[in-house]
Amino acid sequence: MRIDRNKEQYRINERINVPEVRLVGDNITTGVYPTPKALQMAEDMGCDLVEISPNAAPPVCKIIDYQKFLYQQKKRQKEQKAKALKIVVKEIRFGPQTDDHDYNFKLRHAKEFLDEGAKVKAYVFFKGRSILFKEQGEVLLLRFANDLEEYGKVEQMPVLEGKRMIIMISPLSKKGNTAKPTLVKSDKVNLPDHTTE
Repeated sequence: MRIDRNKEQYRINERINVPEVRLVGDNITTGVYPTPKALQMAEDMGCDLVEISPNAAPPVCKIIDYQKFLYQQKKRQKEQKAKALKIVVKEIRFGPQTDDHDYNFKLRHAKEFLDEGAKVKAYVFFKGRSILFKEQGEVLLLRFANDLEEYGKVEQMPVLEGKRMIIMISPLSKKGNTAKPTLVKSDKVNLPDHTTE
């Protein structure tokens, strides 16, 4: 059985067990009332007495339709989630001696990803003795970041982590998009790698 957390969050009607409450709302004279009187007022209006601020002294209550109140809260939470910007991370893999054709192919994909608002995690993978070419890998990643200057900004400079040298590039923020990123999802993109290592 699913428990509705919102229903447990607020005390309503007879569950409000304090001697007096502060009533606020549109159709009510704001003030402190004995709880039984506030309950009677809510009943006369065909609504519920809902405790919205239990830690105040006395607790603050509103006379409202409780089901409608819960519905509006859920709707508000949904809207906030929808407004949150979701960030996707796309990975692009290079070899330390990637040729120009492959480089340009991957660069074109990176531009598309950044235009779509995804972050790009580009890395050079060193197999076996190719770790000797780590300077070459760093130059390749810096060239990649430089070629993407108009599409994104470098979030993290090339860093060697084990057998991979990684650089992170995030998209340039578009005007009018003020939402903060909240969700990070990683998508590994398998692009053909015709490197000769």
